[in-house]
Amino acid sequence: MPDPVDRSCSHTRAWVNEAIRLVEADANRSADTHLHPFPLPAEWGIEVYLKDESVHPTGSLKHRLARSLFLYALVNGWIVEGTTVVEASSGSTAVSEAYFAGLIGVPFVAVMPRSTSPQKIALIERYGGRCHYVDRAPAMYEEAQRLAAECGGHYIDQFTYAERATDWRGNNNIAESIFGQLALERYPIPEWIVMGAGTGGTSATIGRYLRYRRHPTRLAVVDPENSAFFPGWTTGAADYGTGMPSRIEGIGRPRMEPSFVPTLIDLMIPVPDAASVAAARHLHAVTGRFAGGSTGTNLWGVWHLVARMRDAGVRGSVVTLICDGGERYRHSYYDDGWVAAQGMDLPPYTAAIERFLATGEWAPPPT
Repeated sequence: MPDPVDRSCSHTRAWVNEAIRLVEADANRSADTHLHPFPLPAEWGIEVYLKDESVHPTGSLKHRLARSLFLYALVNGWIVEGTTVVEASSGSTAVSEAYFAGLIGVPFVAVMPRSTSPQKIALIERYGGRCHYVDRAPAMYEEAQRLAAECGGHYIDQFTYAERATDWRGNNNIAESIFGQLALERYPIPEWIVMGAGTGGTSATIGRYLRYRRHPTRLAVVDPENSAFFPGWTTGAADYGTGMPSRIEGIGRPRMEPSFVPTLIDLMIPVPDAASVAAARHLHAVTGRFAGGSTGTNLWGVWHLVARMRDAGVRGSVVTLICDGGERYRHSYYDDGWVAAQGMDLPPYTAAIERFLATGEWAPPPT
């Protein structure tokens, strides 16, 4: 019989324990995000709430995802002292992962297209991350795997692990937080929760929680132009791909990602990019809240569902997310020159929102 093999190491275990403590302490310090009501006519009997994920330390919903991914990798033994963490991301996930890598003292490399905006690169580097460039976005995944293998590091792979890294049963996940904050509201069990999908991890967490807690709440996922999620969901094609990037950062993907779980979704709503930008700008004009384009995508879906509720005589609440702050997009979604260069015609969508909120008539422009 061979001798027993002992791979335990007290030093490694102590380092991982301290890393987990640091990540959990960040969660303790970061008070739960606020749930803001959006003003609607009282006679409608419908409440809309915006959960503001932009107030996380790294400024976006992806802070939750990055925390979960790091904890998952630490408890699995994939990240130990000195492990280089590699990710395929040019967006907010990479920003948040750079933050957590710096927090526990490990190197971080974000693999991204050369076309990534200087603002995003600066945010990643601010937290100590290094950026590694590829010429084409689809090459990010393979290059991230190669880099991690080359340096003996860990490819944290948000697109695979997002749906399983978060405890969907509770433990202060975003779904449990929403229901806790609604407990004293007029309609504490929402009719709908509306959100976009980037990895699909957050929609999976929310969808599973709704079923686990046996809530009647339905989950609607909104999807921007060029994304594979809506056509993949409607056709049932798990390998659907468009090969095209989304102009609405943080959501929409050129392929069906492993963490996207179609069976958890009750309704999908395709949203024109001009509608997303118009809705984000309208939110700022009405409430002063400065949000990114993905929040606008969410809101366009909200107005669609509120109109359905009104037509059916249903009273209740609808919840969506402010995914990140608008300051990251001053040179894109909030820049008239950029919008014009993209060929986006915002006024018809802005007019549709304003008319709906003033009269209750939902008549979006034809697409």
